[in-house]
Order: sequence, then C-alpha cells, then structure tokens
Amino acid sequence: MSANKIASTQSRAVRTISILLLTILAFTGIAFAVGATSFKLGLDLQGGTSVTLQPRIEAGQVGKVTTESIDQAVGIIRQRVNSLGVAESEVSAQGSGVNRQIVISVPGETGRRIVDLVGQTAELRFRPVLAVGAAKATTTSSDATNVTLPAGVTPELNSQFAALDCTLAQNRQGGGGVSESVAIVSCDREGTTKFILAPAEVLGRQVTKASSVISTQNAAGWYVVLDFNGEGTSKFGAMTTRLTSLPSPQNQAAIVLDGLVYSAPRINEPINTGTAQITGSFSQVEAQDLANVLKYGALPLAFDRGEVQQISPTLGADQLRGGLIAGALGLLLVILYSILYYRGLGIVSVGSLLVASAIALLSFLLLGKAIGFTLTLAGIAGAIVAIGITADSFIVYFERIRDEVREGRSLKSAVETGWKRARRTVLVADAVSMIAAVMLYFFAVGGVRGFAFTLGLTTIIDLIVVFFFTKPLTTVLAKLSFFSEGHPLSGFSAKSLGIVTPKNLSIEGDK
Repeated sequence: MSANKIASTQSRAVRTISILLLTILAFTGIAFAVGATSFKLGLDLQGGTSVTLQPRIEAGQVGKVTTESIDQAVGIIRQRVNSLGVAESEVSAQGSGVNRQIVISVPGETGRRIVDLVGQTAELRFRPVLAVGAAKATTTSSDATNVTLPAGVTPELNSQFAALDCTLAQNRQGGGGVSESVAIVSCDREGTTKFILAPAEVLGRQVTKASSVISTQNAAGWYVVLDFNGEGTSKFGAMTTRLTSLPSPQNQAAIVLDGLVYSAPRINEPINTGTAQITGSFSQVEAQDLANVLKYGALPLAFDRGEVQQISPTLGADQLRGGLIAGALGLLLVILYSILYYRGLGIVSVGSLLVASAIALLSFLLLGKAIGFTLTLAGIAGAIVAIGITADSFIVYFERIRDEVREGRSLKSAVETGWKRARRTVLVADAVSMIAAVMLYFFAVGGVRGFAFTLGLTTIIDLIVVFFFTKPLTTVLAKLSFFSEGHPLSGFSAKSLGIVTPKNLSIEGDK
C-alpha cells in the first residue's frame, strides 16, 4: 500500500470517528433539551394494572361468543390501548369457548383509567327521543290528567320508564348489547334525566373518524366531533330532517353510548354535512379518551369486568436490578477477555462496547420520549444478547487481521485487507440477527416483542459501531509503532500470534 493511500486512509478514519462522537454528543444534548432523562419502564418493571373481561352471555346470544368474536375484541382493545399512547401493554385471550376471557395489563399509575376506558363496549347509537322525564319521574307527561302515551311509547315502555330511578348508580352502568332495532329506556350519564328512545337510525359502525375539539366560540369546553361515511351521512340527514318538524321532546336526537345518553340535542334544522357532535361537559382527557375509543368501533360482545388488580412494582425493581447487574457483569467479562487475549488491541474492544452502550442508552431515552418505547425485562435480555453480537463482530475482524499478519503482511496492510474479508462475515451475521428480530416482532406478542425490538435496534447499533468506530480506530492505532512493531503487550507480537521468527525479523513489513 502506497504512503499517500495510507495517509488518506488514516485521515478518513480520524474524520469518521470525530463525526460519530460529535453526533453522539449532539443527540445527548437533544435528549436533555426534550427532557428525555429517564427510561420508561414496562409493566414487569414498574408495576401497573391488570383486569379480566368476561363475555356477557345474554338471552339468545350464546352463539355470539366465539373464538372469532373474542379475537376481534382483542384486536380492537389493542388498537384502543395503542392509540392512547400506552406502550408495552398486554392484551391477550385466555381459555376456550364461552369461558374464554380477555386479560388487559397496562403499566403505570394511570392503568386503572385506561383499563376502564378500553374495556367499554363503545356501542354507539343515534336514537330519536320519544319521551323525557326527571330522574325519578313516574309518568311521561307533565300533565297528570293526560293519560295519552306519546307516539311510539308502548305501555310496557311506559312501565319501564316509571320504574327506572336514574339517581341509583347501578342504573347508570351501561354496557351495551341491546339490539338497535328495539326501543329502550335509558338514563343520561349524570343521572339527572331519563329517556324513552326509539330504535336506532344511525350506528357507530357508520362513523369513520372521531376527534376531540375545544370550543373557541363559547364556554362549551371540550366535545367530540364525529364524521360519518356515505351511508351514515344519508341516514343522519334523513333523521334530522324528519325531527325538525316534530314537537318537543320528539325533535331531539339522543347520542347513546353503551346504553347511556351522553347528549340529546334539539334538532332545529337538517344536518347533511356528515358530521355530528357529542357534548356533555367533558374535560380534555375525557374528550380525548372518548374519541380514541370511538375511532375503532364497538366491541362485538359486551363484557363484564372482573376484579381489577394492581401489580406491585417491588418485584419489578428487583428484576430491573438483577437485569442491570447481569448486563454489567456480561460487559465486564467481555472487556476482561478482550484485554487478556488481545492485549493492547483490547482498547478497541473497550471503546467499541462503550460507544455501543452510549448509543443504545440514548436510543432508549429518545425513543421513550418520541414513541413511548418502554424498557422491559425482555428488552434488557435483548440488550444483554447484543453485547455478545457486538463482541462477535470485532472478534471476527481482529482474527482476520491476525491471520493477515501471520501470512506476512504489515499491520497497516492487514487492517485494510482483513476488513475486506471480515466485513462480509459481520454483515451476514447481523443480517441473520435482524431477520430473527423482525420475525419475532411481527409474529410474537407480549414481552417477546420487547425482546425482538431491542435485539433489532442493538443489531443496527452494532453495524454503526463496527463501520464507523471499530474499523477506523483500528486503522488509527495501526499507525502507532507500539502496534506496528509488535510490542509484547500490543497483541501483535510474534509470541501472541504463534509465529516462530528469527530475532531480527519484524512484523512491521512495509511502512
């Protein structure tokens, strides 16, 4: 190799290392600037909330509880949880047949609120109002002498209306499961008013979008805006057009979620725009949560909520401590082995592992802030495995260099020639790890996905470190006489390489 080419290679190596280190420093500054200074921990490390949902089997609905309907419910609930920004939650089905249950586990202190929310059936209906009364009203008429029932109100509905006391909490539980084709008696969610409602004319599955909005015109506060598909737009327009000509309260349209009335606005003019609003003195969190739940439609079944359990973080703290100790010991053992076996060349191993660790930690912090990535015990296991992957990469490279030196090349030439041979091996090994990580991530559930994500991330980090730090640093060190002249502590002495040479023979070769 010519002197000019060697000088150019050395200069490029120094520049590459400098850019990488400056990039790490820049991202460290970004992490502090955005407040990404602590890890988000998963359910197994910080504790959380777990609840079991049992399918409600009502009269004539035994056949609805199938494996397919449970799996569909699991998918919808998982979407709801993910839309709320809760990472590393666990939603799974257990058991078989009508005994099949859904188990929801959510990390953090807000787990109970999230579990309550995502477990809702979210059965949305738009029903014309037939009659309205106070929470304890016993008649549908304000005139005690008038015994004529409003249009559409049967004696049976009137009896249910009279018997319903909306001040009782058990009458405001909701739950859904009622056919949209029948009239119902219902309370509002505050428990101040009760209604007799006609069969539903617009359904939740005809909603394409739900979003939370704050009113800037008045003090109405937060509300939810719904967008209908073509069928929903047509039916909502027809319903509102008909209601405008009716007397009060029949000119009201009730928005019913899981059997409870959220609002019942008076319809003064036809609404053909394909949008509707749900009001009801919502807080920002309530409006956002309701919109997120409605986005993904109703659950195919109604569920009864079992006991809500709080998962203690005590065990998680012990597991985290054990995982960190295992990782630190693994890192220390790899460093010790590298120094004992490769001697001075072990500096590259130590530097590579430290740089890889720094990049991994920054990635965990920034991803936790950006996309809600949480660190689980399985993720820690993936990071520990990554130590071995990184060590394997520089071992492959170092052994190629030593082989080249044994064949009579100078160290500077061996660094470049060995890299050409080792690079392919490193890429193939990391490609296999990446394929395994991707397959596990997309086809596994629960903690295995956390392991797969961390394994894939650290595999990418390994490639960055090997290409932009390990190889350039080795190139820089090969320039030093300590290494090129085969010092006994360099790792390139004739004794270290197992070469029997005359005393006057140097491994430096060409310079």
